[in-house]
Amino acid sequence: MVEKQYFCDLHTHSTFSDGTDTPTELIKKAEAANLAAVALTDHNSISGLSEFLSASKDSKVIGVPGAEFSTEHNGKELHVVGLFIHEAHYQKVRDFCDSLRKSKENSNRLLIENLMNAGYNVKYEELVSYAQSDNINRAVIAGYLIEKGIVKDRKEAFSTLLAKDGGFYVPSKRPSTYETIQFIKSIGAVAVLAHPFLDMNYEEVKAFLPEPKKYGLDAIETDYSTYDGYETNCAKELASESGLLFSGGSDYHGKAKTLIRLGVGKGNLKVPMSYYKELEKRAEYAN
Repeated sequence: MVEKQYFCDLHTHSTFSDGTDTPTELIKKAEAANLAAVALTDHNSISGLSEFLSASKDSKVIGVPGAEFSTEHNGKELHVVGLFIHEAHYQKVRDFCDSLRKSKENSNRLLIENLMNAGYNVKYEELVSYAQSDNINRAVIAGYLIEKGIVKDRKEAFSTLLAKDGGFYVPSKRPSTYETIQFIKSIGAVAVLAHPFLDMNYEEVKAFLPEPKKYGLDAIETDYSTYDGYETNCAKELASESGLLFSGGSDYHGKAKTLIRLGVGKGNLKVPMSYYKELEKRAEYAN
């Protein structure tokens, strides 16, 4: 008898952003983890979705096409996940992401230039070769710095050379959180505020949620790899008070984040398929 699958993971990354698994490998690992559904939500990119959905057709795992968008609100970087992105709107998403990538590329070039001027042995061309992707963020740059022997690990990289107040990193210009939510809704996809407690405390989230709800926000990630039971309950309370749905995911990156496992995060994550089903009802599928 085939075991029934009740859980899903609605936040993961592949080699098309800063993950280490290909979209096909992601589907295979989701199947091995006995997940019923998995979403690919690469950073500001949908380049891996065609491969991802093709792999899901030959699997018992439902592949959910998505992306994680970098946004800004009052000088703070917030992430919004778009789920159930229809192929009919891929070009619109590419156009939206192109401006994000160009801004990010300028930020990366300035960072490398600042490090070079400070005497560090880095080159932008080397970084691009290392990344093997046009979607480079600070996590990728941290890996490059580790490979070069400049820092020993990601923690050191982010607390020193890649720190926001370290003097080298120049943040890229991002679209507003509200603008991004509006865009996601304009293509019939589902808008989810990602890991709110990574970026804000309880009171900040509580004060923030009413406004994005007006712009179409559908849900917040109430279940997340780093949340304990208390944080999950708080997130659910805030979502319910704001009339928002629950979502959840591991934020899986493969070997780039070794402590986070697909579907279970640090071991205590279980995202029920009921989340997937309720969120899917919000999607407006193109004809």
